[in-house]
Parts: sequence; structure tokens; C-alpha cells
Amino acid sequence: MNNDQIMGKWTEVKGKLREKYGELTDDELEQAKGDREQIEGKLQQRYGQTKEEAKRSVDDILAEV
Repeated sequence: MNNDQIMGKWTEVKGKLREKYGELTDDELEQAKGDREQIEGKLQQRYGQTKEEAKRSVDDILAEV
């Protein structure tokens, strides 16, 4: 899913991120606002995930929406 598709489903994606990663703040999610790389970066910073883990995490969430 590319960034345009993520933006189109941003409300759903944001909800799934909040469910799975409750420590992400609204501000952090709004900063990322559909940008996959920023979402992955926030997961790396907040949860200490590697780049590959963050990519997999985002893939898992996108598969659910």
C-alpha cells in the first residue's frame, strides 16, 4: 500500500495503530499522517523496533484495513 492509499484510509489506519500501539500520541500520529516512513520511524523511536520490525508492523496493520 502506498502513501496515497494510506492517506485514503488514514482514519482506519490511525485507529489500528492506536489499538496496537497505545503509547503513540495523537500528535505523533498527526505528524506521520499517512507517511509510511514516518509511521515506521515513530515505531522505531517509541518501541525500539528495528527498521525491519517496524516495516513488518506497518505491513500487518495495513493488511487489516
